[in-house]
Amino acid sequence: MTTTSPPYRGGRAAALDAPPAPDTGPAVEVRRSTVVRGQADVVVIVGAGAAALSLAAFLNTRVIASAGFGSFVVVAYLAFLLLYGVLVSLQDDPRAVRDRLASVIVHSLAAVALIALVFIVGFTFWRGREALPHLNFFTTDMQRAGPLDPLTVGGIVHGVFGTLIEITIALIITIPLGLACAVYLNEARGPLPKFVRTVVEAMTALPSIVAGLFILASVILTLGLVKSGLAAGLAISVMMLPIIIRASDVVIRLVPGSLREASLAMGAPQWRTVWHVVLPTARSGLTTAVLLGAARGIGETSPVLLTAGFGASLNFNIFGGPMVSLPLATFTFSQSPEHTMVARAFGAAVVLLVLVLVLFALARALGGRPAGELSPRAQRARAQQSQQDLARFTERDQMRRMGANYATS
Repeated sequence: MTTTSPPYRGGRAAALDAPPAPDTGPAVEVRRSTVVRGQADVVVIVGAGAAALSLAAFLNTRVIASAGFGSFVVVAYLAFLLLYGVLVSLQDDPRAVRDRLASVIVHSLAAVALIALVFIVGFTFWRGREALPHLNFFTTDMQRAGPLDPLTVGGIVHGVFGTLIEITIALIITIPLGLACAVYLNEARGPLPKFVRTVVEAMTALPSIVAGLFILASVILTLGLVKSGLAAGLAISVMMLPIIIRASDVVIRLVPGSLREASLAMGAPQWRTVWHVVLPTARSGLTTAVLLGAARGIGETSPVLLTAGFGASLNFNIFGGPMVSLPLATFTFSQSPEHTMVARAFGAAVVLLVLVLVLFALARALGGRPAGELSPRAQRARAQQSQQDLARFTERDQMRRMGANYATS
């Protein structure tokens, strides 16, 4: 009895005759987390850091004994990057190694910036601790105090009020001009807005001494205005104006175009659309822009020195007489070789630093909401206004019905 084997079928035919593979469902991609660090990652970081410190200490003490602390830090950091990359490559692919090294470098730069900020603030507060506890430091001026007098005599009240007066003058000038220019850059079309935007961007890098020289030459020497708080306010406004325009321009760009289109479609003119739609929507961002400009203007020294002069007494007259600001008082006090004057300089710097930090905190708090998002107070005001509008519309409909019934009767 002979058996016949089935004919050979290879290639595509065999693949077609093969039984179908079991359906295992779609493949699930396992994503690698780039944020959460496990225990193994912590061990790798600690091990690389310890090895880098040991290697840097060995090189600085045995190989290059004349090296200082700066070279030790650089060698330790470079050794840490090298060792950390090698340890990560033992368990991950090259892409993960590059990602981890980039993450380490970015976090290192952020740590350096934070350490520098903490050091500056802490050092200023530490050096100003001698002058800050004295109440007279905040309530009197330097009219009756000299370089040799103790810290119980004299203060910086003239610098505080001078700063507030000058920044108020600058805000009165820059707020309407800055907001109007930002609206013009966003609403107007043509080559002129592009030219104005270029000029504004160039003015943001204008040195403060140039702004002071401009007001000195154009207002004081040409027009005959004496050195005063008004001239200092004008010089500060030159520095604040491009900051406010740039920040306001960016904020107004974030207003959705659909809001403008809806307003124009309802028949509102462009000026009413800007006044009732664009500016209220970007209110929080515009407030942030003004506060950032004010923080920039408060810290200026050279424009005030050239346009307001320096005096030891409190002056409320903005049209005449020297008017000192806190930065100028800090600069002048620090030039003295006496210890008490240097302590007053650091005390004034602490007050100025706190004032600027408060302004930036307000800018952060008020600018945290995106364009169009209302605060709880604004939401309550809008709800109340909507109820008033509903009552007015209802009353108008009732009057129309009464008129129609009277006409039919």
